Amino acid sequence: MKQPTRKKKLGSYPHLMVVFSITLALLVVGLFGLLLIHAHKVSTLVKENLEMQVYLQRDLPETQLLQLQQDLARKPYVARKNNEPQVRFLSKEEGARQLIDQTGEDFQQFLGDNPLRDAYLLKLNADYADTKNLSRIKKELGQMPGVFEVDYVESLITSVNENLRTVSLVLLGFAAILTFVVVVLINNTIKLALFSQRFLIRSMQLVGATPSFIQWPFLRRAVWQGLVSGILAGLLLAALMQYAYLQLNELRLLEDNRLFAALGILLVVLGMGIGFLSSWRAVRKYTGMSLDELY
Repeated sequence: MKQPTRKKKLGSYPHLMVVFSITLALLVVGLFGLLLIHAHKVSTLVKENLEMQVYLQRDLPETQLLQLQQDLARKPYVARKNNEPQVRFLSKEEGARQLIDQTGEDFQQFLGDNPLRDAYLLKLNADYADTKNLSRIKKELGQMPGVFEVDYVESLITSVNENLRTVSLVLLGFAAILTFVVVVLINNTIKLALFSQRFLIRSMQLVGATPSFIQWPFLRRAVWQGLVSGILAGLLLAALMQYAYLQLNELRLLEDNRLFAALGILLVVLGMGIGFLSSWRAVRKYTGMSLDELY
C-alpha cells in the first residue's frame, strides 16, 4: 500500500540550514566583537602603564613620606591592580643605579654628588589619561606639601591617545559595515526559506485565516532559530577564544569576562531580533501578493 504523505505543518521549512547560516553570520560578528574587546583592553593597559613622576623635596622625614604615599594612594585617578593602588616609591639612590645601568657611566663620580630626588611613580586610571585631565592632575599634585615637581612625558601620552583614537574609529567603522552585511545576509536567508512557504500562506488566506494567525508560527520559529543560533555562535566563540588562550597564554592579559558575556547576550538578541523582523516583513509581503505575483 502507498505510504500516506506527511502533512506539511504551517511555518515549517529547513530549520537546520537556516540555523547554520544564521550561526555563521553571528559568529563573524562575534569574532569582530572579540577583536574590539581586545583592542579596548589593549588601549586600557597602554594608558594605565603610562607613569607620572612626583618628585619630592629633599630630606623629607619618614613620617611625611608615608603620609604623602597614603594621600596619593587615595586619589581617585590612581590606577589599582588587585585593589592595590599603583604608587611606587623610587629613592634617589635607586634612580641613580637605574641611570648608571642605562648610560653605562657613573655620573656621581663626575659630579661628586647625587643630584636626583626621591620620587613617587604613579600609574593613572585609563579614564584620566588625556591631556586635559593630566594637566589638572599635575597642577593638583604640585600643590601637595613636600612635592617639588610633577612631570610626565606629554608628547608620548598625546601620541598614544591620538593613535588609539584613530584605531578605534577604524575598527568601529568596520564593525558598522560588518553588522550591516550580516543583517542583510540573515534577512535574505530567512526570506529564501519563507519563499518556499508562499503557497501555503496563500492557502491559509483562502480558508479565512487572519494575518496574525498566519504570521505567528513563522515569527515564533524565527525567534527560536535566532535564539539557538545566538547561543551556538556564543559557544563557538568561547571555544575559539579558549583555544587561542591555550596557544598564546599572554592573551589572557586581555581577557574580560564581563564584556565577553555582554557580547554573547548581544549575539542572542541580534539573532532573535533580526529573525523576528525578517520573518514579519517576508510573511507580510507574501500575504499581500496576488496569486499571479506568487508565481
